[in-house]
Amino acid sequence: MQKRKVVLLGSTGSIGTSTLKVAKEIPDRMEIVALAANSSVVDLARQAKETGVKHVALYDVSKESELRAALPEGVQIHLGPEGLLEVATLAGADMVLVAIVGTAGLHPALAAIEAGKDLAVASKEILVMAGELVMAAAERKGVNVLPVDSEHNAIFQCLNGHQGGEREVSRLILTASGGPFRQTSAEELKHVTLAQALKHPTWEMGRKITIDSSTLFNKGLEMIEARWLFGIEMERIDVIVHPQSIVHSMVEYIDGSVLAQMSNTDMCFPIQYAVTWPDRVVGGLSPLDFAQLAKLEFEAPRYEDFPALQLARRAGEEGGTLPAVFNAANEVAVDAFCDGLIGYLDIADVVGKVMDAHCTLQAADLETLISADLDARHSAHGFIQ
Repeated sequence: MQKRKVVLLGSTGSIGTSTLKVAKEIPDRMEIVALAANSSVVDLARQAKETGVKHVALYDVSKESELRAALPEGVQIHLGPEGLLEVATLAGADMVLVAIVGTAGLHPALAAIEAGKDLAVASKEILVMAGELVMAAAERKGVNVLPVDSEHNAIFQCLNGHQGGEREVSRLILTASGGPFRQTSAEELKHVTLAQALKHPTWEMGRKITIDSSTLFNKGLEMIEARWLFGIEMERIDVIVHPQSIVHSMVEYIDGSVLAQMSNTDMCFPIQYAVTWPDRVVGGLSPLDFAQLAKLEFEAPRYEDFPALQLARRAGEEGGTLPAVFNAANEVAVDAFCDGLIGYLDIADVVGKVMDAHCTLQAADLETLISADLDARHSAHGFIQ
């Protein structure tokens, strides 16, 4: 059995802390060899002491002296964007788990692939913005891209061991909790507050992803991710609302059979499987108690009230730079909503307007995608003003 030596980018966030929990539970299968964070010096220093890593990266260069004072002797500090690249290509590591929110994880992800390391993806931007480039690079280098998102990890599990290839797959079905407004009327959605949008019924997540879950933009981003991760056209990717969040996603095959992956709502499940794949190992995870499951419900999304899904389908079908535009415009619009500059329903309206104004280009290289991202942000700020 292979012991994975993992570089963890985004160690102080929710995915990062869950990853460290998994590493403690399966020390014979997983070793953290480097940590990276944006600016959380106290948490990063504590994690370095607990894991015993000899390499840490800090994106915020202004806090170098503070971090150095908090770290044990002998720990090497890597700073800024270059620091992320240095730890992502660290000699001796064989997997890089990217849990960085935003575009900062793009260059390290591609650098890790070029260095011959498997990539575990928890950051949506990597596959939404640059899925075509990432998957092509991984195929060229002969490395694996392993999903950490619970939905994509579920599909990965349902496809694992299937010998027929994508031609025998009818649909990929992503499940969505429906968020806090699953049963909220269209009229009431006009008056949603930030506090209401941040009350997710199932998951404890960061602000951005919690808002995205409520608008279903998160599910739209996942549709685009799935398109590249599994090589399936957008027309064969669907969403179903499942408020219990027990079935994490499903694969429907051409004979009508549906395979579903089920587990308790704990991100440690997909993290552990991504690290130990193709093996399954005993960890600290609790199995389902089916006697305690009162019911499992499924319902169609309300496409008119939550337009993010159709915007995402359009972006994924057109491809090129449009998925990057979709993602960037949403980030700006969510920030504007959180700052009280626009209403809740204006988030999708801003994204739609930015997409309409964009002239889609081929995703030729990372620079083209980053340029489209910046243009979309500028355009979104213009519509918001």
